[in-house]
Amino acid sequence: MLRFNENNEIIREEEYNAIIVGLQKGRDTEKSMDELEGLCEADGITVLARIVQSLEKPNTATLIGKGKVSELAEMCENMDVDTVVFNDELTGVQMRNLEDALNVRIIDRTILILDIFADRAISKEGKLQVELAQLQYRMPRLTGFGRSLSRLGGGIGTRGPGEKKLETDRRHIASRIDDIKSELNRLAANRKIQSAGREKSGIPVVALMGYTNSGKSAIMNYMIKAAYDGDESKTVQSKDMLFATLDTQHRRIAFEPGNEFLLIDTVGFVSGLPHSLVEAFKSTLEEVKDADLLIHVADSSAEDCDFRTEVTKKVIKEIGADLAPVIMAYNKCDIAEADLIGSEAEYTLSVSAKTGKNMGELLRCIEKMLFSGRVRAKFLIPYDKGGITSWLCEKGKIESMEYVEDGTVITGQFDRSDFSRYEKYGTIQDSTERGN
Repeated sequence: MLRFNENNEIIREEEYNAIIVGLQKGRDTEKSMDELEGLCEADGITVLARIVQSLEKPNTATLIGKGKVSELAEMCENMDVDTVVFNDELTGVQMRNLEDALNVRIIDRTILILDIFADRAISKEGKLQVELAQLQYRMPRLTGFGRSLSRLGGGIGTRGPGEKKLETDRRHIASRIDDIKSELNRLAANRKIQSAGREKSGIPVVALMGYTNSGKSAIMNYMIKAAYDGDESKTVQSKDMLFATLDTQHRRIAFEPGNEFLLIDTVGFVSGLPHSLVEAFKSTLEEVKDADLLIHVADSSAEDCDFRTEVTKKVIKEIGADLAPVIMAYNKCDIAEADLIGSEAEYTLSVSAKTGKNMGELLRCIEKMLFSGRVRAKFLIPYDKGGITSWLCEKGKIESMEYVEDGTVITGQFDRSDFSRYEKYGTIQDSTERGN
């Protein structure tokens, strides 16, 4: 797990023993605490115990009540605990007060998630996005990141070494945040150029979305192997763990000539996902926003499947990707106790990326939703209508172009609406529309 020294340098230690602490917040509290324990395990932290307290109002000084703080201090001492993880986000003051009272490392859910992301990010952009979120989280909480940073020296009207240290850190962090934002903006601009190129090529985009560890990468790998005759060289990392995949992955999938699409695997979501992290990853998720089709992958074996599905829908809406058509894929049906769960999506399937159950049906649904409105057509465009030729080349998937005496002959696949626009210059070549 990551922590920082006085010089804002990362220090990594290997083993931690922790107690997790949360406030009672209705019937979903236990699910949230179970998930927090899973996050701890994903970050190499061994959870020895958990405490849940019911309070009408959180304590502004320590989040939990004074009695619980005393109880927690005794547990830390008796159980040889070095870390306490809070399910609720802490202020800098609360972190400092709890550190003073418990004499152990204090972190919250947000720090934990950011730490996991920092450990898993591979690409340059992913690492920058995580660092930005970490710095934005740390800035208002500098007094809580280690007691040495908050100690004042000298008398009234003087600036002690502790305060000077805080000012230095703030200037350093603010400068670094500006540098990271500039670099991310440059990378985002490059991505927009690449995205524009894909749009011009007419290749539709399919994005896998879902809660972390729902099996998005496993579904992607199944499609890759199906498209490339079992070749695993193009597959992506897939593990049974939270946030196994952070960096957005792209693969071109083609099952027959003309019916190809770009498949995108995205970072998984989780309840209480830090707002700063969502903001940092928004530039990456812009590709999802422009996707032609979303596949919402849910873990049908999870007891809180409904809850996880709603969390994902909320994040999808937050990033503005909720307008695209959706296929609801309930994965892991081979180990699920219940059958298919209801959904508002047009297509809802129970699938298993592990056994392949109903994966063929999922592929047929993708093909139908992407290509059922296309026709294969041939146009003869007069040379004095060059604008039409350019428009068709931009909108359609061109198979061939030939220059004859009367004009340009263009053969390719086009959306029916695009064909209808210049129908007087063309004829449909196939007797049925593609995908039917």
